[in-house]
Amino acid sequence: MSSAADGPDLAFHTAALPVAPEGDALAPVLLRLREIGYRRAVLPPLVPADTDAASLRTAFERADLAPIAMVGLAPGQDVSSDDDDERAAGRAALLAAVDLAVAVGADQLNGVPYGLFGKPAAAPDPAAFERSARVVGEVADLAAGRGVQLTFEVLNRYEEGLVNTAAQAVRYVEASGSDHLGIHLDTFHMGIEEADLPGAVLTALPHLRYLELGQSGRGDLGTGAVDVAGVLRSALAGGYTGRVGVEAFSRALMPGAVADALAIWRSPYDDGLGLAERAFQLVHHAASTRQLHPAVPTQQEVRR
Repeated sequence: MSSAADGPDLAFHTAALPVAPEGDALAPVLLRLREIGYRRAVLPPLVPADTDAASLRTAFERADLAPIAMVGLAPGQDVSSDDDDERAAGRAALLAAVDLAVAVGADQLNGVPYGLFGKPAAAPDPAAFERSARVVGEVADLAAGRGVQLTFEVLNRYEEGLVNTAAQAVRYVEASGSDHLGIHLDTFHMGIEEADLPGAVLTALPHLRYLELGQSGRGDLGTGAVDVAGVLRSALAGGYTGRVGVEAFSRALMPGAVADALAIWRSPYDDGLGLAERAFQLVHHAASTRQLHPAVPTQQEVRR
């Protein structure tokens, strides 16, 4: 078991594992993640009406592991839409996701609450940015009143068009008018969109509530084009004390429809718990050596 002094408050995304997001199926996996040293596990987006929240909550409690919930919007629920009814449907979906987060015992709700997942057909409308931010900011305030931190993940241009960089994310928070809305950065997406990954983290730092570590090939954190350890060291040296997540995807371990939606065509690993162990070691080594590195590594270090 780990304690706060042992390193970052670390979460592992259960999508990296060949297990259904159900209490009975997840229970042994959650226990193993806790043995490795993780403090949290991330659930995929769930349909509230189809989810046995009580069994999930029990599985997490028995494992002494905290859940992080996720949300995504379906067609007809776009909070950036200029259609009042569609925005209202999106708002309702977000509030239902907050209800589910509370029911499973999560104090954080990650995901994409600001628009529809998928490659945009055209450049986003600035008015859509403002409409989305107002709705999401309102929901963030309501969620905070129920003990849930709402964050939004910054995706790359091929998965969403409204918010792609840390600088845009900060503007989105400002446009939301909320003091409770948080930013979720993911090094996989940052590797596509950001010219300076450590600098982007520092840009978002005042609002950063979740720093997710993912590699360019979606596999082991130590194999790929992103200097995951360097970004993490920089964030910690720059003063980040929030939650850190590990995410990976392998087609062989995922439902086909989910793999298709995320464009996961390959299988970079075949043992999700083995990947979890290696990621835990990488994160804790990076955290223990952060004082040996500058707060913001040079670009040569980032590319290493």
